[in-house]
Amino acid sequence: MFKSCFTSSILLLGCSIVASVSVNAQSIGRQYSLGFYQNSTDSLGYHSSQRDYSLEPSFDLPKGDTTRKQSWLYRKLFREHLLEVKDDDFTFYASILPDFQIGHSNVNGRTWLNTRGVIAGGTIGHNLTFRTEFYENQGKFASYIDEYSRKNDIVPGQGQWKAFNTNAFDFAYSSALINYKAGRHFDFQLGYDKNFIGDGYRSMLLSDASFNYPFLKIIANLGRVQYTTMWAQFVDMQYPKSSYDNGYRKKWGVFNYLDWNVSKKFSIGLFEAVIWQDSDSTGKRGFDVSYLNPIVFLRPVEFSVGSPDNALLGLNLKYAPSVNSTIYGQFILDEFVLKEMTSGSGWWANKFGGQLGFRSNSLFKVPNLNALTEVNAARPYTYSQRTTLNNYGHYNQPLAHPLGANFVEWVNIADYRYKRFFLRGQITYAKYGLDSAGINYGSNIFESYNTRAEDFGNHIGQGLKTTLTNIQGTVAYLLNPKYNLRLEASVTARQEKNNQWTKNEFVFNLGLRASFRQLYYDF
Repeated sequence: MFKSCFTSSILLLGCSIVASVSVNAQSIGRQYSLGFYQNSTDSLGYHSSQRDYSLEPSFDLPKGDTTRKQSWLYRKLFREHLLEVKDDDFTFYASILPDFQIGHSNVNGRTWLNTRGVIAGGTIGHNLTFRTEFYENQGKFASYIDEYSRKNDIVPGQGQWKAFNTNAFDFAYSSALINYKAGRHFDFQLGYDKNFIGDGYRSMLLSDASFNYPFLKIIANLGRVQYTTMWAQFVDMQYPKSSYDNGYRKKWGVFNYLDWNVSKKFSIGLFEAVIWQDSDSTGKRGFDVSYLNPIVFLRPVEFSVGSPDNALLGLNLKYAPSVNSTIYGQFILDEFVLKEMTSGSGWWANKFGGQLGFRSNSLFKVPNLNALTEVNAARPYTYSQRTTLNNYGHYNQPLAHPLGANFVEWVNIADYRYKRFFLRGQITYAKYGLDSAGINYGSNIFESYNTRAEDFGNHIGQGLKTTLTNIQGTVAYLLNPKYNLRLEASVTARQEKNNQWTKNEFVFNLGLRASFRQLYYDF
């Protein structure tokens, strides 16, 4: 049966190459799209590797759409936000965001999602932008998502849950962002949201796959150069709450990212981050003022204070051979010793990962046909630490790739837009090594690297060698571009396999959906 399901999925991909969104959605970063802005007359001042979450979510209506404004009801259903206020010095919008889905899994039976969301935002003057969202959810998911959620106490990317009707989940979460533009060169952002650095579908530096977190961000735009500093607070759920007075254990992070458009075709980004625990055996540490200076090099500071903090360095590269195509890549370095790296001994602390990808707009000169192919990999124990209190994770999920470490992944995505119809298809293939018999082989970044299996001979895929094939296709019809209200149908065929078990699942969903949330279930 599973082979026939896979065949059906492949046929669907071949016929429909599934559903996505317009170029404007990528620019605001609220939902991933293959369409991207590139190489215009001012492109030296545009930095594509940071998704901008500060703008008002909106889809561009397709060219040639001749629908005219009619009655108030018609406009609110198909053209506008539920509430829109525009004044000379003030704007405001608000909408209801439903996400109602019904489906079926061959493993978990009937699946469904009942989400009632709201979004509100606007501007004050010419420099201040604000946005807030809230979602109340109940749902029953595909078997692999259900298993992941119960194991980790969180719904992927959406926080903690409580039981609903014995076999479903009840969860709620919110996000918010205030952006203040101080003149031509500076933006100040205060948010409870997510962030993403990179030009691909995944990020090995900082992704938006995990749950929301509070942050303060300063962005300096100096023509070809954009420099960003962010301070954030994360939650560690591995340590149980001692009481309701202090909740879960906290940890802090500081991130610096410098992006330089060397030319219209080539850009280079330098990344560094430090994660430290809020308290340790000596007591409360809190926010470390050593990391307060926004232009300091973090690694020397981390070393000089003699701390056990987790420092990471990264590189983001992009080259555009043509107006409609981009080659991109990333490299993340957690720890290494040059002698051990060059010796090829597989030393455990040579912890690094990378990405190489290609994406294209208007593929084969077909307008609105976009494609991406991307390879991601991370060595065992990358992003892990002595304790989860300073590993590269938040709310039981990695801050970078959803698979953690000890993996190699190949992602292929294509999407196409025709008027109000959107098609999107994705094939993901991954190999990774899972822990087995209680031995830490380096995939789970929430395991201490002190419990590693071996000091030498470590390689990607060690442990319980597992392969994942995930094929997904979606077709959607856009109803209202202001808040991405759409009718959507999707099909997913997933197989996870090793020499101990094989998990096959085929899932079909229908829904009325809205919002610009980016949720990752392709793991």
